[in-house]
Amino acid sequence: MCAKVLIVDDEQNIVDILKVNLEREGYQTLSAYDGAQALEMGISQHPDLILLDCMLPKMDGFDVCRKLRQQTSVPILMLTAKSEEIDKVLGLELGADDYITKPFSVREVLARVKAQLRRVNLTDYDASNQQKVLTFGDLIIDLEAYQVTHNDKPIELTLREFELIRFLAQNAGQVFSREILLEKVWGYEYFGDVRTVDVTVRRTREKIEPDQHHYKYILTKRGVGYYFDKHPEA
Repeated sequence: MCAKVLIVDDEQNIVDILKVNLEREGYQTLSAYDGAQALEMGISQHPDLILLDCMLPKMDGFDVCRKLRQQTSVPILMLTAKSEEIDKVLGLELGADDYITKPFSVREVLARVKAQLRRVNLTDYDASNQQKVLTFGDLIIDLEAYQVTHNDKPIELTLREFELIRFLAQNAGQVFSREILLEKVWGYEYFGDVRTVDVTVRRTREKIEPDQHHYKYILTKRGVGYYFDKHPEA
C-alpha cells in the first residue's frame, strides 16, 4: 500500500509541484492550504508523512507541529525560508523530524521523503527482529512498544527521538559522528544538516536525563560525536 503524504503550503504552485512529483513516485497525496486545515487533516486522515510550511494563515506551522505532536508521531518535515535559521531550530525543538529550506530542489524533497519513510519501515522491522527490551539502569527501552521509561515512568518521545535512543542503545559504547547518525537514524546520505542531530540529542536529553548538568545515558565524545553509555552511573 502506497504511503500517504500531506502537503501543507499556502502557495498553490508549491503544492502543485510537490503533488505532481510525489504522485509520479507512487505516493498518495493530500493537500492543505492553512494551519487549521493542516491540523484537522493531520489527525483525521492519518498521513504517513507531513510536509509542513512554517508560514501559514489561520495557524502557523509551528503551532500546527506542536499540536500534532500531542496526538501523533507522524514524521514531519518543515519547509522553512532559507534566511531564517531560527525557524529551523524552533521547528526541531517543537518536534519536527527535520526541515527543508526554500527554495528547494524537488530531488532533495523526494530524497528526504523516501529516507524518512524508509526509516519508519526499518524501525518496524528492527523492533520485531531484535531484542525486545533494552535495560540501562533505571532506563528501559521497549522496542516493541516504542516506549521508554525511567524509574517506571513513561517518557513521551517523538519517533525520531525514539529512533535515536534505539540506535545508540543498540550500539552502546560505540561513538558515532553526526554525519553517521544522519545516515543511520535519518537515512540521509547526501542531504542533511548536522544541527538536526544536535537539536534532537539536546531535546532527547531533556526528556531522559535526570540531571541536565551531568548526563549519564547519551554522552558526548569531544570532537567526535555521541555515544550511549554501556554502564550508566547509578
